[in-house]
Amino acid sequence: MGQIEWAMWANEQALAAGLIMLTGGIVAVAGQFKGWYFAAYAIAAGVLVCLLEYPRSKRKKGSTMERCGQRYLTAVVKLFGPLTRNYYIRAVLHAALAVPAGFLLSTILGTVCLGIASGIYLLAAVRGEEWSPIEQQPRERPHMWSTLKQPPSNPPPRPPPDARRKQPAEVGGQVNPIPVEAE
Repeated sequence: MGQIEWAMWANEQALAAGLIMLTGGIVAVAGQFKGWYFAAYAIAAGVLVCLLEYPRSKRKKGSTMERCGQRYLTAVVKLFGPLTRNYYIRAVLHAALAVPAGFLLSTILGTVCLGIASGIYLLAAVRGEEWSPIEQQPRERPHMWSTLKQPPSNPPPRPPPDARRKQPAEVGGQVNPIPVEAE
């Protein structure tokens, strides 16, 4: 049985937590809840978490499917270097972002999910995992002449000459089982 890559799981959990926190913040601001400033904070924190967690990390073994449009955010995440690559820092950042949003009922689910993601990131950091970008290798284009196939050297099999002759068609056609009378 292979070793679990905890960071992959934490990435999905944190992205979902960011979306949940963002949604809860929008609901609280739109509903004019008391403590709407916590909701405004939850919106900002949710957007930050989503932008940070959208790019997937490259797996140690096997292949990783890149998310749609990930390469643009990967460049931004790579820009911050060790602040975004180190999972200890991500665990602390997610825990710190989760606390203020916990004071409002509509954002508490996002807070709990972000706290769980923070714990998973801490576990991944303890196990020595680190974020690394998915780098695409340029594909080698096949040469035009190598893709053309040679024509077959032998002709296709044919039936014997007597079977190739057309059979004479039957005269008369089909017989109608129901009697028809002309009026």
